[in-house]
Amino acid sequence: MTKFSSTKSTFVLGIFAALLCSLSQLYAAAPRREYYQLKVYHLKDNSQRDRLDAYLKDAYLPALHRAGISKIGVFKPAEADSLVYVLIPFKSVDQFAGLNETLAKDKQYATAGQDYLNAAFDKPAYKGFESVLMEAFAGMPSLIAPKLTGTPAERIYELRLYEAATEKLHEAKIAQFNNGELDIFSRLGFNTIFCGQVKAGAKLPSMMYMTSFASKADRDAHWKSFSADPAWKSLNALPEYAHNFLRADIYLLHPAAYSEI
Repeated sequence: MTKFSSTKSTFVLGIFAALLCSLSQLYAAAPRREYYQLKVYHLKDNSQRDRLDAYLKDAYLPALHRAGISKIGVFKPAEADSLVYVLIPFKSVDQFAGLNETLAKDKQYATAGQDYLNAAFDKPAYKGFESVLMEAFAGMPSLIAPKLTGTPAERIYELRLYEAATEKLHEAKIAQFNNGELDIFSRLGFNTIFCGQVKAGAKLPSMMYMTSFASKADRDAHWKSFSADPAWKSLNALPEYAHNFLRADIYLLHPAAYSEI
């Protein structure tokens, strides 16, 4: 009886160990997803724009590099507007959470960014800014910088935000991306840069993504091809993806001359 119980226990432990090993291998095989912060600065005049550009170019981006962060995007609206978009990729949420402490210890940053950091209360470098934190989609776990030619002023970077009526419908939209929409984008040459589920922001539940094109005409041609694509029509007709977003906000942007994306 004792021998039988011992053999049975060994068998159960063996199965449990094999299951743990399989789960460990599965977890190790899944690429680690990045996190993204999108900062949107609101400016009142050209003086603030110039000061913010100087801060980002000469102080902030170099400090992020020293903190182990690269491929930072800086964008401005294609049409005249008082906004600047800064996209920062993080390897983990801990890296994001610890950034302010890291910057506080960076003496080069304190010196190079003093006009921005030590601005008087009545002469700030911006009116205010928004911050959105996102987690990368499983289907696109890390940011991909596009290989576009041509001048930055010609390129179009399209940022989209999709809001959903409910969390369940929001998850269905993300599933649609992971289960086919991203593949269609890739096949049609949309140069997708990132896709992120918004974890903290003003509009929830929501997701954001960015695609990029050589020009406005190139962008329009790509979306025309996408709308007519048979694979997209079939995917979008599936009942599980019905009503999976409530509204879409579309922003057409140009990269700043010093943008790394």
